[in-house]
Amino acid sequence: MLKNTKELYASRLAALDGDIGHVKDFYFDDKVWVVRYLVADTGTWLTGRLVLVSPHAFGRFNQGGKVLQIKLSRAQIEKCPSIESHRPVSRQYEIDYYRYYGWPAYWNGGALWGTGGFPTAEPALKAEMEALSQPHHREDRHLRSTHEVTGYEIQAADGVIGRVSGLMVDDRSWMIHEFAVEAGHWYSGKEVLISTSRIERISYEESKVFVSLTKADIKRTAAHELAGAHPGGSSAPNFQD
Repeated sequence: MLKNTKELYASRLAALDGDIGHVKDFYFDDKVWVVRYLVADTGTWLTGRLVLVSPHAFGRFNQGGKVLQIKLSRAQIEKCPSIESHRPVSRQYEIDYYRYYGWPAYWNGGALWGTGGFPTAEPALKAEMEALSQPHHREDRHLRSTHEVTGYEIQAADGVIGRVSGLMVDDRSWMIHEFAVEAGHWYSGKEVLISTSRIERISYEESKVFVSLTKADIKRTAAHELAGAHPGGSSAPNFQD
């Protein structure tokens, strides 16, 4: 099922032995469109400290109570590498993080999550852990914040069509399928869903998302789709290839 990131913010995080705080943000990879980490605000438990939680540890989400189950203990989370001294998130930090938890690293393998399409709680194989110990010569990968891109303008071929209001993510693979967009006055301020396949680039300097659409594309597609419901529960028009 697809969920909007804006509906997940402030959700309570329940570890195996007690609460650890709430959802503050998500870090996503804007090359393959997937959420790699949840940013947890630990409140008074770990005062002044933010921690990352990978989808490898995500359990069930109670939508009614806005609670996300985390399959880790408080002690595990408390002792995990802190992001305070590693901003922005670097590959070296991720190596330390994955080595600490013993999970298979998503960058080792050709699939979305390394060797598979979904994050798993299964421990990494011996060969996978040995790979984490090898020198890495790749540049650090800087992940992006979903909070950061919320509010960015959507730049179509013929003008600005609205602003990002959230990202639609699959709650199993944590792949980002669409951007939810609050359209401007030209479209009565309605919400539209734009597939990540239609995104040409994101300019973080200009705070804009450039898409391969026109206003006419949106109106034409909406005329055919508004009568049906979106698979994630929304009736907003959905702009695919």
